[in-house]
Amino acid sequence: MFLKVSFARPHSPYDPPQRFLDLYKDAQIPAPYLGYWDRKYEGLEGGKAAAFGDFGVEHAIESRRHYYANITFIDEMVGKIIQALKANGMYENALICFTSDHGDMLGDHYHWRKTYAYEGSSKVPFIIKWPESFEGQVTRGSKLDQVTELRDFLPTFLDAADSEIPNEMDGLSVLKLIENPQTEWRNYIDLEHATTYSEKNYWCALTDGTWKYIWFFRTGEEQLFNLKYDPGEQNNLTANEPDELKKWRQKMVNHLSERGEGFVKNGKLVQRTETLLYSPNYPKNERSETEKLKHWREVYKGVVK
Repeated sequence: MFLKVSFARPHSPYDPPQRFLDLYKDAQIPAPYLGYWDRKYEGLEGGKAAAFGDFGVEHAIESRRHYYANITFIDEMVGKIIQALKANGMYENALICFTSDHGDMLGDHYHWRKTYAYEGSSKVPFIIKWPESFEGQVTRGSKLDQVTELRDFLPTFLDAADSEIPNEMDGLSVLKLIENPQTEWRNYIDLEHATTYSEKNYWCALTDGTWKYIWFFRTGEEQLFNLKYDPGEQNNLTANEPDELKKWRQKMVNHLSERGEGFVKNGKLVQRTETLLYSPNYPKNERSETEKLKHWREVYKGVVK
């Protein structure tokens, strides 16, 4: 038996039931992360739908208060599912996986909503409760350092069902890690998003959980963050860590090389003038790239310079 349950919240609008919002009335809410590299957004005004904007720290904190309340609302809903499983004698033998499709910047670096490589947008939970009968070296309540991704869910379910995992799948079964934390695992994961909100917001990133390297396709800009010491990504280390930058740039070259000279040429990353939204075999989009960018410029006119 398989059950998938999805919730619209904590996606915007941030409209939790009042009783959950009351829980955070006097709570200490952390201010958004700001750094030296995001000063270009400081003072930037935007409308209600702004993707980038300086609305002040208090506005960001209030947004977070509502966001946290929505998360607590979802926690209660998940609790009801668990109660139902227990009431029907299904909890002990259940494999439960919890995740989110994305986060929310909530004012970090003057960014809002999603589509960014930064932690507020891209870091999502991977919480797993395995059946009582499953034997592994990892104790319940533990946290593993290996990097996981959404593509790991299907192989995990297949593994739990004792089904074959196709070689074509990029994901890995997390049950292998629970069984043996020292098992061979990937060195890093990739992140990517097509052009959204701004022509510059078209990027690919790599991270091993400690370092994160971001390559902006349109501008050729690079960012390098040490997430262990700088979880808020306030310090871009491209000028301070030349050896680490070179290493991660080469990883990106290796990662993108299979796409051809439009991405990597003569062993170097290529700045792109167009966004590749689909594979070459995908049906052609009737709207041209220029028309789509024109549309977004109209939507966010005056917000993104």
